[in-house]
Amino acid sequence: MGMLDELRTRVLVADGAMGTLLYLNGIDRCFEELNLTRPEQVRQIHQAYLGAGAEVIQTNTYAANDHKLKRYNLEYELEAINRAGARLARSAAEGTGAYVLGTIGGIRSTKPGEVTLGEIKRSNERQIESLLGEGVDGLLLETFYDPEELRSTLTLARQKTDLPIVAQVSTQDSGFLQDGSTLTEMFAILEGLGADVVGLNCRLGPFHMTRYLKQVPLPKHAFLSAYPNAGLPEYNEGRLRYRSGADYFGRSALELRGEGVRLIGGCCGTTPEHVAAMVEAVKGAAPITEKTTERSDDAEPVPFGRIEVREKAEQLSAAQEGPPAEIPFHAAAAAKDHSVIVELDPPRTLRTDGFFKGVQALKEAGIDALTLADNSLASPRIANESLASVVKEKYGVKPLVHVACRDRNMIGLQSHLMGLAASGINQMIAITGDPSKVGDVPGATSVYDYNSFDLIKLCKQFNEGRLPSGRSLGLRANFSVGAAFDPNGRHLEKGVQRLEKKIAAGADYFMTQPVYDERRIEELYHATKHIKQQIFIGVMPLISSQNAAFLHNEVPGIRLTDEILARMQRHEHDKEAAMQEGMAISRSLIDAILEYFGGVYIMTPFLRYEQSAELTRYVHEAAGKRALIQSRPAR
Repeated sequence: MGMLDELRTRVLVADGAMGTLLYLNGIDRCFEELNLTRPEQVRQIHQAYLGAGAEVIQTNTYAANDHKLKRYNLEYELEAINRAGARLARSAAEGTGAYVLGTIGGIRSTKPGEVTLGEIKRSNERQIESLLGEGVDGLLLETFYDPEELRSTLTLARQKTDLPIVAQVSTQDSGFLQDGSTLTEMFAILEGLGADVVGLNCRLGPFHMTRYLKQVPLPKHAFLSAYPNAGLPEYNEGRLRYRSGADYFGRSALELRGEGVRLIGGCCGTTPEHVAAMVEAVKGAAPITEKTTERSDDAEPVPFGRIEVREKAEQLSAAQEGPPAEIPFHAAAAAKDHSVIVELDPPRTLRTDGFFKGVQALKEAGIDALTLADNSLASPRIANESLASVVKEKYGVKPLVHVACRDRNMIGLQSHLMGLAASGINQMIAITGDPSKVGDVPGATSVYDYNSFDLIKLCKQFNEGRLPSGRSLGLRANFSVGAAFDPNGRHLEKGVQRLEKKIAAGADYFMTQPVYDERRIEELYHATKHIKQQIFIGVMPLISSQNAAFLHNEVPGIRLTDEILARMQRHEHDKEAAMQEGMAISRSLIDAILEYFGGVYIMTPFLRYEQSAELTRYVHEAAGKRALIQSRPAR
């Protein structure tokens, strides 16, 4: 009789956490490496779970994949570590009647863009073949946050074997997966791809896991599994500890059995004591064969078998449309023959008089939007979202708020976007951000949980009304998302390829670094004329020869032509003449921009807003003259 035959008639109890026990024993490195370096310690943990009554154990191979082993320079030991893990578990289970599942853990976490699907497939194939080669009784796919990754891994595993496969997802406290699908929908997909057991593991304790399984009907052909954590961890005296006791886990096992679960184990924080309590609790308890599910909104129960597939937008967010929104910036700009964005950096101090005088002057000059950097050059400034609220409410100027990935982790970025949306700040620029070491606080940590591509996608998820966890935001955001485009790289075609990837992520328009070459402006036009999204070409007036030399030699992404460097050098000892030369250069560049593009992005140097206001007026005058000339009939 095999594992699936036994699951047809009774509830099986699996083992608990491997890493938790190793961690409690003072080991804080690659746990999977111990299959080779300390095999007896791993075997003893298997034996402890078997002694507690576990009928299914898993190999110590959860993170024995190419991506995670690389952190320890162990990627070349992948096959050896997996094979040793399988042999250790099988030797421990010999003579007990327990089943051994070869464990393959998810590689992608909740952090997007970590590893490509191709890399995952290559690593998984090596891991699967190594485990199967040592005679495991089945495969356990666990802790998969990304549905795409789990679907791919399950498909590959089913191609490799006819042995039982357990496929388990991990969800956050929303009951939804990262792509917005429900557990019911995901389990049905996994069953269709060949999973024999589908379920949940990790992240959640027994309470939430039971709560979400109440909404899940019994699968048609597969069985349900649940491997909860021992509650939420607490950080105490430099170590993580879990508080859920064994008695609580025993009672929880009965509740999970009541929701149709037939394979019950433990994940992070669980020990042989937890397993022993679960074994005692479900001893002699027959599995249920009928079930009534609950709606997620606590409406009337839905009889088993009645599963409705909802429309994508509804299943993703269940969010209502937000209040009537202002016209998105990119749409308003596209409807005009020309538009002007001006960047005015938030102050470094609490003195804001000069900043707001600049806002007023730029408004009077006729800017279409004011963009505010997010701690540019990694130096602390007044928070741009705070200034943006004043700019919008008091001065009636549309703010475009930069959001940098450098300073906020995934939690902070999501919270920040919610704050912007709640404040009615709907126009933002997604940027990765300069590394911390270039700024005033070089010892600060650059977070970079997300990059600009990920942030663009996140904003678009907000527009669908959901968080990455799948949880509804209640209302849909209305973000218009700008992105950066580097026009000065040696290989322009590569820059355009990045631009196209940002468009695929959802970018609505683009802003470039300053361009100081009229020929490059024409090249940009020809390289991007297939792009529908508007591109605002950057202009930053030079104020001195020293300023020009600094930008050219020390600021990444900015290059000046020899001609412009020479023009500024001629006025090395005359500040006023140098400034006027810089303005003349800017006007010439604006003329070139307007010949090919409808958007001009003026960067204010050192809060000299008078120059930006003057150049804004020039844009309108030059665009007006061009329109007048083009409207005259040809003679």
